[in-house]
Amino acid sequence: MTRSLQAVAYRRPSVLESSAGERRLGLETSQGATPRGAEDHPRFFAGFLTSPQVASAGLLAVADVAAARYYQRQLRASLDPVVTGNGDRLRFESFSGCCGVYARLDVLEPGLDGGEVGHGTTNVDVNNPLREALSRIGSDDPLHLRVGPNELAVTTLDGPVVEKKVPLPDRWLRGFAEAQVIAAGFDLRAELPAAEAVRFLRALPRGGGRGAFVGPRWVVPAGRALRPTTRPVPGAVCLPGPERLTALQRVLRHATALRVYGPAAAGAASAASAWEAVLPGMRLTLTLSPDASRGFSGEGGVLDALATDEAAEDAELISVLLAWEPRVDVADLAVSSGLTAERVRAALVRLGTSGRVGYDTAEAAYFHRELPYDAERVERHNPRLRAARALVEAGAITLDGALGTVTAQDGHVHRVRDEAGVLSCSCLWWAKYRGGRGPCKHALAVRMVRRGGTAVEQGRTRVDGGVR
Repeated sequence: MTRSLQAVAYRRPSVLESSAGERRLGLETSQGATPRGAEDHPRFFAGFLTSPQVASAGLLAVADVAAARYYQRQLRASLDPVVTGNGDRLRFESFSGCCGVYARLDVLEPGLDGGEVGHGTTNVDVNNPLREALSRIGSDDPLHLRVGPNELAVTTLDGPVVEKKVPLPDRWLRGFAEAQVIAAGFDLRAELPAAEAVRFLRALPRGGGRGAFVGPRWVVPAGRALRPTTRPVPGAVCLPGPERLTALQRVLRHATALRVYGPAAAGAASAASAWEAVLPGMRLTLTLSPDASRGFSGEGGVLDALATDEAAEDAELISVLLAWEPRVDVADLAVSSGLTAERVRAALVRLGTSGRVGYDTAEAAYFHRELPYDAERVERHNPRLRAARALVEAGAITLDGALGTVTAQDGHVHRVRDEAGVLSCSCLWWAKYRGGRGPCKHALAVRMVRRGGTAVEQGRTRVDGGVR
């Protein structure tokens, strides 16, 4: 796994203070992106939380996921959550160290009081002493929240700085990108009232060790409840690695409902799903990869968008139109940009690969944020994409109608077929995953050539579904 060390600097540790009957939660920020450009320690909010207990539990749940590994648990994992101000809400996001669980706490407008929410994205310090203090909040007495430095800290040039060397795996960024692509294909499958949500979540196994159930689990709506099923019947939702929902236990007693999102069941293959705890003035969502041993970073859903020059050009245009909106409307962007809705969605996928957009399943909409990664980083560290580009550059692709032939360096010949726009391949990757983890390098190379690469042409060559 490719890893890098990024210095995340804070003016001081985040802290929960109590004095004269007043509690103040100060969350310190690192360098972040704002509408004014990059800023050191941007300030996004200063006001009150309407439900302090709930917000504290939700923030701890996001921090739990950031510090956890649900696969190969002996390895260390600790990443500072990301916070985004979207003008009317604050979003706290994290990924597990194994990249198999994505967590997001949305503190919505009803959950905030007495302060204006700014715009931008940065890391936020959630240290162990702060976690302990948050876990002791036992009442809903007023709690003042500050996200970013106070005025004194801004004007103190030589004040204390807390610096962390945070390991940022490249697959963490790829996980953010893949999770939003997968979530965009989800629909609401079930909604459980509070009592049923508690019963269901408390009955889930918490193991995952030796002797645990192996293979995908499924649940199906039954009235106002969920019941287990041994196969993906119509309406079923995959529950891969149920122990990975443990972080929801933090907010369970505050939840008013549990919403479950997923794709339509197709075959016996496991699938990703999202589990949303509805809370007073906020939402906590955990999105699970298709298997506990399978991180989002290898799903391959963004490869087609990365492979096209058209999507890259469209993404540059769409990025200018983003304005830290909490809801990115595809139809509005299509009108503003003059692009089709399909091209706008492809551009948003492309922007997602550099962490510039996320997807909110509750609102079925993208949202704008800016993670601290350069746009080319995900391409440099995606092995299938690099391999496909190498095949194209080597002139290894021959096109003939709906058939593409790829001659690898070892002399093996792979045949890529187009069946109603879906490219299949004769290679072992396709035989193993059947397209479930994105295109193989051979299909990706054929798609690149069709869209403007170089190939040895035999007979007629189909380009983007047409014939010339």
